[in-house]
Amino acid sequence: MLTLAGTSRGIFRIGSHTEMVCPEARAVRDLQFIDGIFYAGTRHGLFQSKDSLVWAHAGLQDYEVWQIRTASYAGRTRLYASCQPAALFSSDDLGQTWQEVLSFSQHPQAESWCVPVDPPIPGQARALVTAAESRWVGVEVGGIMISRNAGESWSLVLPGDNPDIHMMFSHPRKPDTLFVSTGYGRLDGIADMVEGNAGVFRSVDAGQNWEYIWSGIKPRYSRPMCIDQRAPHALTVAAAPTAFSHYKQDRGAGACLFQSLDEGNSWTNLGDEIHNPSAANFHGLCVDAEVNGGVLTGTDNGEVWRVSPENDWQQLAAELPAVTSLLSF
Repeated sequence: MLTLAGTSRGIFRIGSHTEMVCPEARAVRDLQFIDGIFYAGTRHGLFQSKDSLVWAHAGLQDYEVWQIRTASYAGRTRLYASCQPAALFSSDDLGQTWQEVLSFSQHPQAESWCVPVDPPIPGQARALVTAAESRWVGVEVGGIMISRNAGESWSLVLPGDNPDIHMMFSHPRKPDTLFVSTGYGRLDGIADMVEGNAGVFRSVDAGQNWEYIWSGIKPRYSRPMCIDQRAPHALTVAAAPTAFSHYKQDRGAGACLFQSLDEGNSWTNLGDEIHNPSAANFHGLCVDAEVNGGVLTGTDNGEVWRVSPENDWQQLAAELPAVTSLLSF
């Protein structure tokens, strides 16, 4: 198994040894392998590689690319990239050229999207799900934009009245079942840090209605998420007390890793003795390509861990920059 780790300062290839393969990529938000090509969404646009060793810019340099996804459209593969400032782009030539989906960025709701810090940060389209003619884009902080006609028009929903959207995935066998991780951000500030105001929500009707499935779980602030394409489709989520939880805090980040095998009806803590809770926060998270239910997770102190469904933790790398994304292949 080989692993790509996207970090705050470059892309690393982890195998029998660890090597930096793309120092130009900064704040790597997403790593994908689509139709024989590797893609990396970064603070300064999109990078592309055919062999995971040699990388080159592939456009969108004026944007921070958070997610790269694909959809079948009119008999061809169409790529989508969600960005900050909040925007959505599409490509019909595997990323050689990009067109902005203006119906998204020019939606009347877009003017209010922002991350409520001082000064405010422009809203970021950081979560993206595609299926047939449907598109779901999660905006931090703004909500979930939904299109049923491949991006021609959009509507907005707020899971549990929460606009602070982090990650979103659909169930591999049930495209109308969606899961989203959320935080405490609100357009006018920060919500009370109580149950229901942050955590994981589920929709079984393609995003129209949402149910809170994080009851009784702490910490509540959920961000990284992944779902296994193999049955029983393990859903794994990392959570921490706040958006700013960090390994440098006196008591550490207090982060935990949870997994559900029944679509979020029940959850198991994957932590071992060291990682329950973890002093380092989890930012990168992906499915283990070799182990059903296994995941790889990366931390803010530069470690990469392989975690089995039986709570066995194996360290794959250390002393990297903060790990923000992972890809197992």
